[in-house]
Amino acid sequence: MGKKYENAIKVYEEDKEYPLKEAMDVVKKGAYAKFDETVELAIRLGVDPKKSDQMVRGTVAMPHGMGRPVRVLVFAKGEKEKEAREAGADFVGAEDMVEKIQQGWFDFDKAVATPDMMGLVGKLGKLLGPRGLMPNPKLGTVTFDVGKSVKEIKAGKADFKVDKAGNIHMPVGKVSFSPDALTENAMAAIDSLVRAKPQTSKGKYLKKITVASTMGPGVKVDLASVSKQ
Repeated sequence: MGKKYENAIKVYEEDKEYPLKEAMDVVKKGAYAKFDETVELAIRLGVDPKKSDQMVRGTVAMPHGMGRPVRVLVFAKGEKEKEAREAGADFVGAEDMVEKIQQGWFDFDKAVATPDMMGLVGKLGKLLGPRGLMPNPKLGTVTFDVGKSVKEIKAGKADFKVDKAGNIHMPVGKVSFSPDALTENAMAAIDSLVRAKPQTSKGKYLKKITVASTMGPGVKVDLASVSKQ
């Protein structure tokens, strides 16, 4: 461990569980990188993701945004192409964008598509799927309401999906955010996770929550402070 990391771990007690807002304070104090680090929640869920009926995924609108610009690509034609551009989409197209991606271009963060474009976009499944960039109706990114979708993504809408180990990793802002803003974003994320709880999940759902900055140590969160079981 470097000296900066060693100094960072001195600002908190490693085994202590902190109320959520206090944990955010600790994370901010322990951040030492020269860039504006991302603050991320790591949540252990009481689910078995190997079972299809216990898959947890969804979206959350962060009330204070994510603190970074999001580049949005929209697959659309005609009036929907115009609607996407007016809503602030960074890239809009159809066959031209598919060809560009097939040639190795991935300079965007989110992709939206109108339903009639999915036959074309489906060709990109093996390229976009592993990168988490494939439009998905469950996440609201396959829709004819492309203007609304683009605006929501630009305003801080994020998606989440449980991994094979039953964990969720979700950014909730930057260390430059106030503790209040980080806490409110985190609570919005936790609320969305609870709403996405599978009916077949029994027992404790939120098992462990840790919050950390990109380079900083993980700070344990007192589950009673979020009380969303």
